[in-house]
Amino acid sequence: MPTVPHSPESQTNPPSAASPPKTTATLDGPPLPSMAVSATTIVVPPSVPMVSLLGSGDEILRLVERELRAHVLVRGNEIIISGAPADNAFAVRVFDELIALVGQGGHLRPDAVSQALHMLRNGATERPADVLSLNILSRRGRTIRPKTLNQKRYVDAIDEHTIVFGIGPAGTGKTYLAMAKAVQALQAKQVNRIILTRPAVEAGERLGYLPGTLYDKIDPYLRPLYDALHDMIDPDSIPRLTQAGTIEVAPLAYMRGRSLNDAFIVLDEAQNTTPEQMKMFLTRLGFGSKMVVTGDVTQVDLPGGQRSGLRVVQSILDGVDDVAFTHLSSVDVVRHRLVGHIVDAYARFDAENADQTDGPLTGLSYPSQGEHRAPPVEVRSAGPGPRATRRTDAERPDSAVRRGAAPPRR
Repeated sequence: MPTVPHSPESQTNPPSAASPPKTTATLDGPPLPSMAVSATTIVVPPSVPMVSLLGSGDEILRLVERELRAHVLVRGNEIIISGAPADNAFAVRVFDELIALVGQGGHLRPDAVSQALHMLRNGATERPADVLSLNILSRRGRTIRPKTLNQKRYVDAIDEHTIVFGIGPAGTGKTYLAMAKAVQALQAKQVNRIILTRPAVEAGERLGYLPGTLYDKIDPYLRPLYDALHDMIDPDSIPRLTQAGTIEVAPLAYMRGRSLNDAFIVLDEAQNTTPEQMKMFLTRLGFGSKMVVTGDVTQVDLPGGQRSGLRVVQSILDGVDDVAFTHLSSVDVVRHRLVGHIVDAYARFDAENADQTDGPLTGLSYPSQGEHRAPPVEVRSAGPGPRATRRTDAERPDSAVRRGAAPPRR
């Protein structure tokens, strides 16, 4: 899209000797002399409605004004920016991107505007209009698209690589975008089926003793995947596609021994896989298939201090061709704004207490110092025969017998 026309109106006439230079107040900092102030006019094309650009009740305009050092004045379809030349140039870039977004049919929301400002302020190489206008799926007037620069890079990596790891905190859209790409690939007939899986690991709760069939017991683990599917596919067609095997939602244990061809496979909550499970899953890859693995290494629920397969695989597969690792951060959180602040607060807490633990306190994969665990049962060989003897209770270092207490009743 061509750059929006704007015309600088210089106000740099030197003051006369008889009168001191006038000053103009700015949003931040001391007043600037009038000779340092210039004005730039942006003419908004007729195809871009001003109400879409400025927002309902000028909501978007007020948000932009709070983030700019230059003064903004709107008259009809003209936006007049006045301030220091550098501030004016940044403001022009901001409005150019917002006009381009609206011109491409995008709907400006405060979070999208904030992301555009963040990208421009940090010197991103990609244009915000290109990042925020990439549509993946559209259904019932709702469009699924990346909302941050890292999400855009994550989506691009899925397009360009066979195996992609999306690693980041909660609320960064890792699973949602992966499932949207899976549905897109199915609709475009790039694959014949979608397989969604996650490990059935309790997050501190015990569901195994609940009544019901095996399906009833594992369904709570898989419910988030079904919820995301309902946002992307007609809910009435999901049972039909599931019965036909076009869409399969199953625990990770059901993947063992299979070869998955012509499929788009998404492994969610991968931080709760062991290294052995991660190897088993990755080696299920068949011809014409694509894999996306998502997880948050700070929320590991594996029991007994087991290592997370998602942590280990980064060092194992780093540099392997056609495998990509994409990392997201609190900047990419697209839930309530407090979620990003919570993620940052926990990260600071982990950093401050790193010397008191073998791993992140908020990632349950490593025990903190002072946490005692019973040693594993040792199996000793009894010679060439098949028999083996185990340590008795009295032989264990932490045994009640060795402490002088009565042994437990068997």
